[in-house]
Amino acid sequence: MPKPQPSALKPMDVLRGSIEKNVMVDVKGNRGYSGILEGYDVYMNLVIRNAGETIRGETKGVFERILVRGDNVIFVSPSKGDNQ
Repeated sequence: MPKPQPSALKPMDVLRGSIEKNVMVDVKGNRGYSGILEGYDVYMNLVIRNAGETIRGETKGVFERILVRGDNVIFVSPSKGDNQ
């Protein structure tokens, strides 16, 4: 069995590196949010600022700040422009 590469990042490492950067979050129920990650915890509860909400691919609005419960999160992705 091959050993993991030392440069491979763990999910919490990615979240830590994404604080104050744009992220995209896909959640259960065909919903998604994109905005600035303000914080998270070990349960992957996320606080997102300026969060744009999409439902079934349709933009629904922008919220000043939201809390996404970790048990609803399908994936979190740093936005491509913020990988610096």
